[in-house]
Amino acid sequence: MTDFAGLTAIVTGGASGIGAATAELLMSRGATVAILDRTLGETAKPELLAVSCDITNAAAVIQGVDLVAERLGGIDVLINNAGIGAVGDIAANSDDEWHRVLDVNVIGIARVSRAALPYLRRSAHASIVNTCSVVASVGVPQRALYSASKGAVAALTLAMAADHVLEGIRVNAVTPGTADTPWVGRLLDQAPDPTAAAAALRARQPMGRLVSAAEVAHAIAYLASPLSASTTGTLLAVDGGMAGIRLS
Repeated sequence: MTDFAGLTAIVTGGASGIGAATAELLMSRGATVAILDRTLGETAKPELLAVSCDITNAAAVIQGVDLVAERLGGIDVLINNAGIGAVGDIAANSDDEWHRVLDVNVIGIARVSRAALPYLRRSAHASIVNTCSVVASVGVPQRALYSASKGAVAALTLAMAADHVLEGIRVNAVTPGTADTPWVGRLLDQAPDPTAAAAALRARQPMGRLVSAAEVAHAIAYLASPLSASTTGTLLAVDGGMAGIRLS
């Protein structure tokens, strides 16, 4: 497919996991892609513009987005994928940790979107896709702070879609279930029994397995593509059936 030919995309958190899979997929379908990530790792590729950027720093975000637009000739697609996790019930995390997670997961989307808006307004195929989570609508144990942040992302996505639809900017989100990503791997490594914890994560999704980063990337690409020009204000589940079906 070449549905992204001639378009420029930014993927935040694009150095690993869902972000890296999304960047690769968009490039394979014709996009010119830049990633913004605090830790770039082994992402240096001649066809990919990698920009070191901490999305909790407003000045750094503006500088990074402007650099991408200048180097690549504009911005058509923004994938707000950067995010961090949190574990525990309502009493488990300090005020500082609440501020830190919300700063990345929610305000980070606002910072990057705000910086990209002037460029998106000039595009004939402007699209924003936010990475949300199934926990925005399904209660799971020990995810109070993380769930609150992703619930905010879901609401923010719909508000942004309403605000910018008449400007020709589509805004959607994906709501993945538990995905096979480095963050989940680190979470399992910290569990008292990693094997049992992994089995429990698989079992709570009706398909009986974790979602792959590539599967989430394909959903993101669907929402971002000009072929989906009538899709806005949509939260697309990629969760192995977790939100929608029960087996017993």
